[in-house]
Amino acid sequence: MKPVYHSVVEMRSKIARWYDGRSVLVTGGSGFMGKVMLEKLLYSCDGIEKIYVLLRSKRGRTPQQRIDDMWKLPVFNRLREKDTNAVNKLIPVDGDLFSKGLGLKDADVRLLTDNVSVIFHMAATLKLEATLKDAIQQNTEGTAMVLDLAKRMKKLDAFCHFSTAYCSADIQVFEERVYDTKDKPRDVIDVVKWMNPEALETATKMIISPHPNTYTYSKRLAENLVADEQENFPVCIIRPAVVCPAGLEPMPGWVDSLNGPMGLLVAAGKGVLRSMHCVGSNKAQVIPVDYAINASIVIAYKLGSEKPKNDVPVYNLTQDGVISITMGEVLNMGKEIVYRNPFEMQVWYPDGDIRSSKLVHTLCCIFMHWLPAFFIDLLMLIFRQKRFMIRIQKRIHQGLELLQFFTTREWNFASDRFLALWDEMDEKDKKTFNMDFHAMPMEWYLEQSVLGARQYCMKEPLSSLPRCRRQQKALYVLHKLFVFALYYYLFYLLSLWCPPVRILRDLLWENVAKLSPYHESNDSDTVQMNVGR
Repeated sequence: MKPVYHSVVEMRSKIARWYDGRSVLVTGGSGFMGKVMLEKLLYSCDGIEKIYVLLRSKRGRTPQQRIDDMWKLPVFNRLREKDTNAVNKLIPVDGDLFSKGLGLKDADVRLLTDNVSVIFHMAATLKLEATLKDAIQQNTEGTAMVLDLAKRMKKLDAFCHFSTAYCSADIQVFEERVYDTKDKPRDVIDVVKWMNPEALETATKMIISPHPNTYTYSKRLAENLVADEQENFPVCIIRPAVVCPAGLEPMPGWVDSLNGPMGLLVAAGKGVLRSMHCVGSNKAQVIPVDYAINASIVIAYKLGSEKPKNDVPVYNLTQDGVISITMGEVLNMGKEIVYRNPFEMQVWYPDGDIRSSKLVHTLCCIFMHWLPAFFIDLLMLIFRQKRFMIRIQKRIHQGLELLQFFTTREWNFASDRFLALWDEMDEKDKKTFNMDFHAMPMEWYLEQSVLGARQYCMKEPLSSLPRCRRQQKALYVLHKLFVFALYYYLFYLLSLWCPPVRILRDLLWENVAKLSPYHESNDSDTVQMNVGR
């Protein structure tokens, strides 16, 4: 019997084959998720024709130079080993969300409209504190301009808009569908253009209500813009929850952004963040970045293949439907992991905690954040060094104030459509675009996230871990001595004011004195003197 030889095409994932010969437009390609998207498309969908990346010049670097800089990052290590020429498929397109018509040249518009068949619109401002004008201009008007460009594309099969699962402040259970808004998106775009900036700032809270910030409000408006184009071309909305470091690929723990949980992790690991207003029993809603990107590539394939007409497909990307874990459980596991893998230059022993009471959290901030910061900056002033702790604590305080809306309430997301993707995939597709939450234990994933933040965000080599562990042990002893001294001082002050406490203090010292060797020697000397008499 002759052996059966399977062709290379047959051995590949059918989802990867769908991208063969296609050109893709990615906005936000220089961001955390964007880099992983570019790497995954080039690595697993190697038959892809071109990936056009919307980029603007930044810090004196042209779009092409920025592509060259990205190519050198660790996130592209395995791709460079597989195909050193893959970078040639990344075509920078000079443009941005701030400029009219995305700032595109006529030649670039023709290039995109003639060739692109899939759009991943990921570009957005993630700043929760952004002004309403900036948030609308980038997140809402920017989306409108990308949609206007998409209308002119001759081969478009899939338009994937990236939103957020947290634009649901007014909804108890956020389902996988588009929700109407009280304001018309294009009317809001016009209003922020002509309205006086000071008046707009004054009216912002009323305009965005019930949303806690301009980010979630502007993203919700953008969803409605996308839904309005359903009759013109295939569209879908992808809503990731909190995007965390890579789980399995391109390398475990890869992350290059301190936004969100990674910033909190580093601040806590350094001993700077010691209290956070958060309800520990609330569910953590997260998604590893590689799972989010794998899902997005599969979603684009599904959208382009089926072209649904009835409703706009919406996908809430979160792990909660498979593995449920609370914020308190994440904190407890995270503490143990940070103790085993400490960061360099810890300011204090990392023993922070979450507190559900706003009052208790505020008191802890005064004594654990602000007073130590003033003390450290005072020492810096005395030794004529640059002061930094007050500035850091101000930034931490502002960040915590913005985040507490999300950390003190329960978030519930329906994710049936997202979870169904995995069941619909065959074994080859599952191996290529892994989204199996059971494939990695939670504690292992958290440890990879800590090590990833340490290496890729803080640039701290793993070789420094033994030294950092020794320093952390010294900080632990110092921390315990300080806590003991603080409690004793408070006890002493209370004894000055309360006689019963003073009696208790005297009894305590008498018992301590009896235990000392000096007290025993004095007792023996007294006995000998009495015998001599």
